Amino acid sequence: MVLTTDFFTPVVDDPYDWGRIAAANALSDVYAMGGSPLMAVNLLAWPRAVLPIELAAEVMRGGMDTAREAECYLAGGHSVDDAEPKYGLAVCGTADPHRLLRNDSGRPGTPVSLTKPLGIGVLNNRHKATGERFPQAVEIMAALNRDASVSAVECGAVCATDVTGFGLLGHLYKLARASSVTAVVDFRAVPYLDGAREAVRDGFISGGTRRNLEWVDPHTDWGPGVSEDERLLLADAQTSGGLLVAGEVPGSPIVGELVEARDRELVVI
Repeated sequence: MVLTTDFFTPVVDDPYDWGRIAAANALSDVYAMGGSPLMAVNLLAWPRAVLPIELAAEVMRGGMDTAREAECYLAGGHSVDDAEPKYGLAVCGTADPHRLLRNDSGRPGTPVSLTKPLGIGVLNNRHKATGERFPQAVEIMAALNRDASVSAVECGAVCATDVTGFGLLGHLYKLARASSVTAVVDFRAVPYLDGAREAVRDGFISGGTRRNLEWVDPHTDWGPGVSEDERLLLADAQTSGGLLVAGEVPGSPIVGELVEARDRELVVI
């Protein structure tokens, strides 16, 4: 049995898209363990005196559509009156204990695959600051990690994590530390959404991303060609990002490999 929950404040202006994204993000924890979601419940905080209830209905419609796509039964939920809107799901799923994806089972000599491009955080920050919409980021966030999870399990992978608030480097650091290995990242192989580099260049960087970089920096050997912008992109706090799999996932780029443990858990070349 796999149990998880996740919810957050709006990351986009459109309530339906926010619902889709929040639901996909909550379901991702089940997929990151190689599981299948069975049932979920809504978690909703809503400022009734400020925002019309029709907007809340649109948020939950988005969550319902994503749950339906995942073939996960959405069984009601709970709501509270709150000063700031928040939405997400609590999810129950199952996974085969003999084919479980764990973040502490990485082995040296294994390639590392990334199943969604990075850059969601900086594009969301730009969206919040300017109102500019990035449909490519919305669709990436709303996309389920189901197919990537199934492919990883079918390919024999036993180690994975999803890439969310701690960024690629933060989640990879936790995986390497738990597995007692060092993770080597080829920063040139990491895919990014269109507009992500420009958003970093223009300063749309969240405090969470900067804290991520500060956290992993003491545990990282940086290659001579890795600029500050590249470091920030690799630490960019993602919402409903992809899976980081120790293994080759068909159709997904290999962005590095796991090697025998060195002085530091991360090496970026």
